[in-house]
Amino acid sequence: MNILVVGSGGREHAIVTQIARSPKADKIYCAPGNAGIAQLAECVPIGAMEFDALVTFAKEHDVQLTVVGMDDPLVGGIVDVFEAAGLRVFGPNKAAAILEGSKAFSKDLMKKYNIPTAAYENFTDPGEAIAYLKTARFPIVLKADGLALGKGVLICNNLQEAVAGVKTIMQDKKFGSAGNMMVVEEFLTGREVSVLSFVDGKTIRIMDSAQDHKRAYDGDEGPNTGGMGNFSPSPFYTEEVDEFCRKYIYQATVDAMAAEHRPFKGVIFFGLMLTEDGPRVLEYNARFGDPEAQVVLPRLKNDIIDVFEACIDGRLDEIELEFESDKAAVCVVLASDGYPVSYEKGFPISGLEAFDGKDDYYCFHAGTAFKDGQIVTNGGRVLGITAIGSDLKEARAKAYEATGWVSFDNKYMRTDIGHAIDEV
Repeated sequence: MNILVVGSGGREHAIVTQIARSPKADKIYCAPGNAGIAQLAECVPIGAMEFDALVTFAKEHDVQLTVVGMDDPLVGGIVDVFEAAGLRVFGPNKAAAILEGSKAFSKDLMKKYNIPTAAYENFTDPGEAIAYLKTARFPIVLKADGLALGKGVLICNNLQEAVAGVKTIMQDKKFGSAGNMMVVEEFLTGREVSVLSFVDGKTIRIMDSAQDHKRAYDGDEGPNTGGMGNFSPSPFYTEEVDEFCRKYIYQATVDAMAAEHRPFKGVIFFGLMLTEDGPRVLEYNARFGDPEAQVVLPRLKNDIIDVFEACIDGRLDEIELEFESDKAAVCVVLASDGYPVSYEKGFPISGLEAFDGKDDYYCFHAGTAFKDGQIVTNGGRVLGITAIGSDLKEARAKAYEATGWVSFDNKYMRTDIGHAIDEV
């Protein structure tokens, strides 16, 4: 079958890589794609938010399955547009994608259906938010309600920082319209774990856990980013934690969305905090995480097209996910120095051919492009260097070894991805 993937990052490169493994995949397209994806798929210059152009392309090229990787088009209703055109598409419709599109909605949903999460209040008025913060305990968390590229979360240690945060989100609109509403949330402590899942509206299948590193600098310092690297599985996601989450979080979320007449089909990303009082939901995403997909999908043994189609058709109960349980994966992101604030791009990348023919090593392109016959940097996060090992420590050693194979001007990476592994 002909398949179209919508997106241009490392997540989409990981998705395309899995699709290319399937014997059911004939021609793969990606819109708009990147220089790495172009090695596996035909990249087409259509933006992820150009819904009508994407539908026209899908019809003209006999695309039988479209997979949407990015949050913006999902929240914007791309699935509804494709379905109205009679096209098969994997991902939640607009009514369901609000699970990620509005943090206030998701917090209210969890409160209504007794899904464990942090205490919170929602605000649309900056003055009311500041008045509330004057009575709050610190540290405290401020979240822009809408999509903010994974960066719309501020941790404030005192009232002065919190007042400045309200100004940043709600008045200066640093995150655009995402800051029209703001969630003020209790600060939780513990281990942060990510769990991806496939959902068909009623049945949920859980993928292997992962642990992300959001902060820009070593020691988990600096501003939040889209993710500087991660590892899977998390040794802190125990059988006991899994049992609790399956009982009180995962299926409960799927059932809650169905009860709200917003049945969810696609991928739900559960961002969890493992607190002393048990797991709590920090956030939901309505798609594969990035770079979580880069450490989870390479170990998936199922034909991913079978899983996508089972979700679309509401027969996920027929699928049992299988992962390489005796393997672990670590991803280290090579970024442009200055990310996520400001950075230069357009620098040639050398050494990419070192990955050719090497089992257990992946170089997922995130922000790359072609220029004058060369592959150049084209974003803040440039490459996701992923390695598979017999355990997390071996995978980490291999991943960091592989980061040395690639060079480009202003290359930056954290040197402590997976540091928590040493505490186990």
